[in-house]
Amino acid sequence: MKILLDTHAMLWFLEGDPRLGLAAAEAIAERDNEVYFSVASHWELCIKISLGKIGLAESWQSLLENAMRDSGIRWLDIAPVHCQNVVELPFHHRDPFDRMLIAQAVCETMVIATHDRHFGKYPATIVW
Repeated sequence: MKILLDTHAMLWFLEGDPRLGLAAAEAIAERDNEVYFSVASHWELCIKISLGKIGLAESWQSLLENAMRDSGIRWLDIAPVHCQNVVELPFHHRDPFDRMLIAQAVCETMVIATHDRHFGKYPATIVW
């Protein structure tokens, strides 16, 4: 199974936060699964940090990269087909970063690890 982590799912996974759903945690830990973190989520984190909406340690970038390497989590780049898929999505969700994650998951046939209830309105499978 290919899993795309929503931004909060990645943060909660890295922090060992109990808010991460049990099914999502198990799916991420399953070595047979391919787990991805989108560049769109990285961009979202960078914007929120620059606006002071999220406070992370100064070394957060190296911590993220080390944790991804150690856990086998891969980067998912944004491709033109993902951008085109955003155009075709209905507006159940207005957040541009989340819309990109949904488009990526649909295009790449991925399950999304998210607690966001709006994702369930799209043709994407959710694990939480």
